[in-house]
Amino acid sequence: MRIIKKATPGAFRARNPQARTGLEHWYKTTKATAWTRLADARATFPHADPVAVRSGRKVVVFNIGGKKCRLITAIHYNRRLVFTLMVLTHAEYGKEEWKGVL
Repeated sequence: MRIIKKATPGAFRARNPQARTGLEHWYKTTKATAWTRLADARATFPHADPVAVRSGRKVVVFNIGGKKCRLITAIHYNRRLVFTLMVLTHAEYGKEEWKGVL
């Protein structure tokens, strides 16, 4: 998969160094895959969940680093693209304010 906007996780890592290892693992693993559907992503990361956002679209949320943070992505399986939209702490994710932005 090709990962777009990889600076988003980088900025989060700078603020939350404890998430560094988990984000690096997700990046390397995802880059080496060729997912064609959500089931493929879930085979790689069992806790990947589709979530509907305000726009009506679905994003895929990954638990990173033992649920220390959430990586919110938009995946275009047909083009093999993963857009990293947001990285949030568990507390920020739980407020669900991010759903109104996307």
